[in-house]
Amino acid sequence: MPSAVIAITGASGSRYAVRLIQILVDSGWDIFLTVTREGAINLDLECGVTPKQLAEEYGINLEANQNLAARSASGSAKFDAYVICPASGTTIGKIAAGISDNLATRSALVALKERRKLILVPRETPVATPHLEAMAKLSSWGVVILPASPGFYKNPETIDDLIDFVVARILDQLDVEHGVGSRWTGKEVS
Repeated sequence: MPSAVIAITGASGSRYAVRLIQILVDSGWDIFLTVTREGAINLDLECGVTPKQLAEEYGINLEANQNLAARSASGSAKFDAYVICPASGTTIGKIAAGISDNLATRSALVALKERRKLILVPRETPVATPHLEAMAKLSSWGVVILPASPGFYKNPETIDDLIDFVVARILDQLDVEHGVGSRWTGKEVS
């Protein structure tokens, strides 16, 4: 069974993470979730759930963000991917500076040191120059920077359509087969 570490941090966009978790669980993935204090605030504001409720609803593992001895903090615990969704500018800056002061940043640095797939989904806009520089640095190290920037060329009708557009890009990076949204065929424009 494939496994992933998913961290929800303080940027708006926790609905992306919830949808990603739903699809990964349905696809047979084992999920280890950590949520920062600020991430929990946004999870409640945007989705009306606590981290514990989210974990219970989808039967996933919830690890305390303060627990640097958690499974996802160790390189010897193998995971197929690490996704920070949404990734706040502060979290991105800490990772780029090598700061692992909580489980979200520690697990990302484990992914870097072990050369494993790490996907960061920034949602904040506009983006401050230090965060742009941090993303460029992380990208040069092989990190996938996947901004939560939904496309409109398929004429989305709902917020869920916009969420699925971004989640589909994350799933593609994880090589997860899915039917989330439709793919561009080139026949849309004549």
